[in-house]
Amino acid sequence: MIFLLLFLIASHLFAATPPAEFVEHQIAADLKGGYQVVIADLNKDGKPDIIALASGMKELVWYENPTWRRHVLAEGLSHMINLAAWDTDGDGIPEIVIAQQFANQAKNSIGILSVLTHGADVTEPWKVTEIDRIPTSHRLRWADIYGNGKKVLVNAPLAGLKAEAPEYRGKTPLVFYKPGTWMRETIPLENEGVQHGIFITDWDGDGREDILTASFSGIDLFRLGKDGAWSRTELAKGSPAPWPKCGSSDVTVGWLGSKPPKTRFLAAIEPWHGNEVAVYRQSKGAWQRMVIDDGLEQGHTILAADLNGDGIDEIVAGYRGKSHNVNIYYANGSKGDRWINHPLDSGMAASSCAAADLNADGRIDLVCIGSATANLKWYENKGPKK
Repeated sequence: MIFLLLFLIASHLFAATPPAEFVEHQIAADLKGGYQVVIADLNKDGKPDIIALASGMKELVWYENPTWRRHVLAEGLSHMINLAAWDTDGDGIPEIVIAQQFANQAKNSIGILSVLTHGADVTEPWKVTEIDRIPTSHRLRWADIYGNGKKVLVNAPLAGLKAEAPEYRGKTPLVFYKPGTWMRETIPLENEGVQHGIFITDWDGDGREDILTASFSGIDLFRLGKDGAWSRTELAKGSPAPWPKCGSSDVTVGWLGSKPPKTRFLAAIEPWHGNEVAVYRQSKGAWQRMVIDDGLEQGHTILAADLNGDGIDEIVAGYRGKSHNVNIYYANGSKGDRWINHPLDSGMAASSCAAADLNADGRIDLVCIGSATANLKWYENKGPKK
């Protein structure tokens, strides 16, 4: 009788499709200051490998799928903060750009950007070539801003050159580089205060990828027009709290509706390193904010992916404070007006998570890296296939 009652409750809460089930696999437990995880095929075998960046280490390492054998990409790096991988020369193996020598304030941050290129044996350390220096270089992403398949590297520093803690007042730059020449090009419109997160998406479906930023200014959209001019559009102001607790920290895009046309939503961690997961849905021309969780401690990573095969994206959010966890939020129905938290792992002080089908079984798996927990895990999805 109790089992039947629990089943009925679960059926009501997850009326469409039940939550995905995951099996946890630990890959490493020695990644001091684990900060970012990136999924990319580094040995051209068709299997997605895992790059693990740990800010407290001097080595950048990767783990080879499916045995998760550890390899060193580069040594002698310091205060690593972010990387982005993309095949710029068409040989089937990505080049990697990394930012290191990071600190929150420009006066303490060199902000070295370097490109890593492989040799004949990808399991041996790669060549490291410096390409630029911008203080507080913080978030790196590849984006096809021209719509021609040739991506550029976007670099979003954390703060402006004169910004001082704790206010971080001032304009914060956003720049990009074309591979090969690696000449810095500036996007001439700026956010205010800490600029913590960026997300790349083709916002208007024109074949050109655009840039979403999460900063003290809120959530903003940067688009390059066909005339070569950039535009900046404010989508939402983020947390309404006073400066410096205002705005957004990290942002992602997801989709609601099991059948086309689907409805886009935004999900954000707010404010900077904040305690809230906020969902934005568009209504009457404006993005309406709804907080679905306010119990995070140092929220630091957010993504959206369809984990249970129902065509509706779930939200994955991780936080890394003394109290830490990875949570998965499921929409109750296709409207996104109610979300149900299904905690995944309290043993992970997640600084970064990524989603991909790691074992080619047709299900989206998760990978997370922990800061205080110094660990790297992949979560094998045992739920329904799409």
